[in-house]
Amino acid sequence: MSRVKGLIFDKDGTLFEFAATWEAWAQAFLLRVCDGDRLRAADIGHVIGFDFKQRRFAPDSIAIAGTAGEIAAKLAPFFPQHDADALLDMVNDEAGQAPQIEAVALAPFLSGLRARGLKLGVATNDSEAPALAHLAEAGVVEQFDFIAGYDSGHGGKPAPGQLLAFCAAMQLDPSEVVMIGDSTHDLLAGRAAGMRTLAVLTGMAPREVLAPLAQAVFPDIGHIPQWLDDLT
Repeated sequence: MSRVKGLIFDKDGTLFEFAATWEAWAQAFLLRVCDGDRLRAADIGHVIGFDFKQRRFAPDSIAIAGTAGEIAAKLAPFFPQHDADALLDMVNDEAGQAPQIEAVALAPFLSGLRARGLKLGVATNDSEAPALAHLAEAGVVEQFDFIAGYDSGHGGKPAPGQLLAFCAAMQLDPSEVVMIGDSTHDLLAGRAAGMRTLAVLTGMAPREVLAPLAQAVFPDIGHIPQWLDDLT
């Protein structure tokens, strides 16, 4: 088995806790796009699998693993007054403002990984602009060698384009890279790229869904250094 030389992380539900960020986003976005009409916001919430009153996503919500573009496209028929670009801009603007709760203290965690000589990347189905904003707010943009959103030119997960682009940029073989994520989209992308995969439970998917697609399932990314040590 090849030595691990690179790690590529999903963002939401992996680097950051999913619920704390995206439940706040969904409520704010729905109120904005519905002009403050809470009843209509609750109705439209069901379209993207979000219970507005309970402030909770359904397990199969498109917002959990889908791209910002897919969310905007799903909502577009309900808002003919907005063109596709305007609706996507609204999705991204509210995403950029959503609160971020780090799954672990990211700055020391990432510094520790870099001290091991590892190349680090982010592959998210969020758009690139809000992804950069979230990482900048956490003060960790410079810790990553590669950051790609679904709109960065490599496609979105579960396709492996972002992950293969990371390998090409870092001159690594996929067998030398581990993909870490909280959804089946993440893990399927990693497997399609020929990488090892690790799953974390800081997203919405339960252990039993993730385990068949991952080498290991951890409560959060903080367990990765020990996993790396155990490989040696």
